[in-house]
Amino acid sequence: MARTSVPAADALLDERLDVLDHGFVRLVDYLGGDARIVQAARVSYGEGTKSLREDRALIDYLLRHAHTSPFEQVVLTFHLKMPIFVARQWLRHRTARLNELSGRYSVMRDEFYLPAPDEVRYQSTTNRQGRSEAAVPDELRGRVVDTLAEGQRRSYAEYEGLLADGVARELARVNLPLALYTEMYWQIDLHNLFHFLRLRMDWHAQAEIRAYGDAIARCARAVAPLAYEAFEEHVLHGRRLSASELELVRGALDEAKLRAELAASGLRASRRRELLEKLGLAVDDPGS
Repeated sequence: MARTSVPAADALLDERLDVLDHGFVRLVDYLGGDARIVQAARVSYGEGTKSLREDRALIDYLLRHAHTSPFEQVVLTFHLKMPIFVARQWLRHRTARLNELSGRYSVMRDEFYLPAPDEVRYQSTTNRQGRSEAAVPDELRGRVVDTLAEGQRRSYAEYEGLLADGVARELARVNLPLALYTEMYWQIDLHNLFHFLRLRMDWHAQAEIRAYGDAIARCARAVAPLAYEAFEEHVLHGRRLSASELELVRGALDEAKLRAELAASGLRASRRRELLEKLGLAVDDPGS
């Protein structure tokens, strides 16, 4: 079987997508695309089965019903450059394969992330790991940026001094700050990439890693546009309800109005039926 080729992805290969002040995302290779997802899924039905003919509908069905293995057939490989504090969050996603730049072997470059003044925020009082949206005085913003920049200059000068004295690279590096840039090659299948994007494109995620999420999403969309469309519909812009939340919704909705809106919605019959089933409402006509 010939290797799957996706023109939009081929056009993006090795293109540098700039992120933050010195970072980037590069798609260096990919395996498969929407066609591979469809091929992998239809193997399960046996040759000649035509019950799910349309690729978009099949991929949408697979994703919304969490049939994940066909999406694992698609693999993307990236070359990434990011601040170390972003990399430490990135490595929480343990379902990928990676090789990172090593300061034991290489002299680290004098490249640090410095936030723009409008990225300086107070600590949020409601989100322990995030920033507040409250206004910060310009004087404080400037002082924060200057303080960070001075600390970066000082730490790198000390690092260079230790190297000049012949100190081992693995020791000279230990005081370098988290703002220092690192690089890695990162390979991940599409199912786990969608999990990464669900978390890292969410508004709760740190702004800096969200910027990388947007660039990674552009690559995923190029490789598998139908799968990405389904991901946006059911995961990225969808929401899950707990049992108690669902009970509250059931008690508050106008069932007659819902059924009227549903009939006029343009959703496929299977999607209309699934919505009624999710809400625990009767499905009078299984085909409607």
